[in-house]
Amino acid sequence: MTTHDAPPTTAPGATTAGEPAAGPGQPFVRRLWRGRPEDPRWARPALLVLLAATLLLYLYGLGASGYANSFYSAAVQAGSTSWKAFFFGSLDAGNAITVDKPPAALWPMALSVRLFGLNSWAILAPEVLMGVATVAVVYAAVRRRFSPVAGLVAGTVLALTPVAALMFRFNNPDALLALLMSVACYLVVRALEDGRTKWLVWAGTAVGLAFLAKTLQAFLILPALAAVYAVCAPVPLRKRFAQLAAATLALVVSGGWWVAVVELWPASSRPYIGGSQHNSFLELTFGYNGLGRLNGEETGSVGGGGGPRGGGMWGETGWDRMFDSEIGGQISWLLPTALILLAAGVVATRRARRTSVTRASFLVWGGSLLTTMVVFSYMAGIFHQYYTVALAPYLAAVTGMGAGLLWERRREGWAAVTLAASLVAAAAWGYVLLHRTPDYLPWLRWLVLVGGLAAALGLVFAGRLTRRLALATAAVGLVAALAGPAAYTLSTVRQGHTGSIVTAGPAGASMMGGRGGGPGGGRIWEGMPGQGRQNQQGQQNQQGQQNGNGFPGGGFPGGTPGRNQPNGNPPNGNGFPGGGGRTREGGMGGVGGLLNGASVPAEARRLLEEDAGDYTWAAASIGSQNAASYQLATGEAVMAIGGFNGTDPSPTLARFKKYVEDGRIHYFIAGGGMGGGMGGGDSTASEISSWVQSTFTKVTVGSATFYDLTRKAGD
Repeated sequence: MTTHDAPPTTAPGATTAGEPAAGPGQPFVRRLWRGRPEDPRWARPALLVLLAATLLLYLYGLGASGYANSFYSAAVQAGSTSWKAFFFGSLDAGNAITVDKPPAALWPMALSVRLFGLNSWAILAPEVLMGVATVAVVYAAVRRRFSPVAGLVAGTVLALTPVAALMFRFNNPDALLALLMSVACYLVVRALEDGRTKWLVWAGTAVGLAFLAKTLQAFLILPALAAVYAVCAPVPLRKRFAQLAAATLALVVSGGWWVAVVELWPASSRPYIGGSQHNSFLELTFGYNGLGRLNGEETGSVGGGGGPRGGGMWGETGWDRMFDSEIGGQISWLLPTALILLAAGVVATRRARRTSVTRASFLVWGGSLLTTMVVFSYMAGIFHQYYTVALAPYLAAVTGMGAGLLWERRREGWAAVTLAASLVAAAAWGYVLLHRTPDYLPWLRWLVLVGGLAAALGLVFAGRLTRRLALATAAVGLVAALAGPAAYTLSTVRQGHTGSIVTAGPAGASMMGGRGGGPGGGRIWEGMPGQGRQNQQGQQNQQGQQNGNGFPGGGFPGGTPGRNQPNGNPPNGNGFPGGGGRTREGGMGGVGGLLNGASVPAEARRLLEEDAGDYTWAAASIGSQNAASYQLATGEAVMAIGGFNGTDPSPTLARFKKYVEDGRIHYFIAGGGMGGGMGGGDSTASEISSWVQSTFTKVTVGSATFYDLTRKAGD
């Protein structure tokens, strides 16, 4: 195992096994199989097995998720048919409004759909490939400074993190974000090795591209990366700052070119920027998707969060948020272990020279972990459990590096004890997390606890054991530490996930709303208007009793629950419109899938498809999820009035009337998002809805209600 600060080197033409190296002149397949000359012969095959296993695991049952998040799938469908929609990230090919994120995460999926047609696999397979690539990047980063075993541990930890298995099989922007942030950390460590500017510039480019996936979340780790490079890089101070300036310029160019085009493009000829209130991407970036996420002041949001130690729709904030009943089962299985190993790595390298790459590696990955974790713990705005996938690569890398370093020094008493303590933390915390779902594999928590403690006891004496016995003890400990997250991961991949809010693990494992709450105990149900459940005064909400979900217009964001046969969305299993976050019996796991689209009857689909080519939009509907369902079912553009929540002021009533007058919209779909009711009687969506209902002819098809915008009422 190598923990020195120069990259391992081996004499040309030789390997550690004494065989010829697979050099540049060797066939590509042999080089791919053999790997680096200094690696043992088993290292590269083991990596390839890990990547293949990750690929198969993440591909398993992928089609069960249907269109997953129909909000993004509709934008993917639009981008696959219109290059303008592709560029802007429009929700529809008519380019009425964009998604509430920049479009980079949509581009791979849209290209895949262009090649293979609109289906679940074409949408989600690129996300799987991003997951496999992220595992490879984390392995490579850890392997460079430590050992193949440490890299394999890191890659395995990442692959078996439940929230990673969830989001690398889902079509939200988080998969691309996690990949690019991992690449950025890897490149910064490469730059720290020799002080070459190109690695730092490429790292800045990766962060800039990550900004085009999920805006300011990409910048969370910048302070840590910049500080580590400024202090530890092996070049003079003046050059360090010049290199950081060059990396910043690369970030601005790679992330800002698209922003500049959008801001300079005439607003009248581009789609409205979804999520903003004034048709501005900069407003979206620094408001709804920026500072609003931190302080909870998000205009157009579905609800605020809790302040420090406060509770809200998105759960309580505080230092222990990553460990609570909402988040813990998603990401925190090895988080206590990683924190112990991070501290151990920093202490072990405290006397190393300033330019120590080993210590800098801990600071880069550990700093990214801590920075992101603190922000997530205290952000008071919209927060979903799946956001924590951003922590998974950092956590995995720190775990692999720390375990590798301590294993190398296991003959030192402090290292053996610390390694054992990290395993005790994994076993004890794994037991706690499994105990939160007592009906889920009840025997597993005892296996984790007993196996982990027994292995930890053996690790205390690892320096005195024979190598074979020490390795066997470490293997038992690794299995015990990973058994819990592996079980949750297997439960995750066995189920389809649809909707805007999804969670990993078995049903009831991640209830949104309060600390320590069990299944059904989440406070979010009290915070959601009209759920038809007891509110804080113990009284039933009448609107919730009327429509079954508490949102005016028959849905949030609209529609009838059940299977969407035309577009393949799986059943919801929880009574919310158009699908749940998982399809397992009993439902939810937090709020999984609350924000999903409508079921589209075959008769309604045929009605919208008739003469659709004569219109820019076959229909218009309040709220993006409702519109997305009809668009995915028919393949025709459907305008989402008011964007995601139905609360964006687009289009205005005057603009909508002009569209109707020009014959560009055929039908208006009744019901829909929050703008139809919660937005208030004077909202743009409400104004449009009222005008349509009083002006045009109602058409009822099964359970769906449309208004024919080509026929005035009474005609």
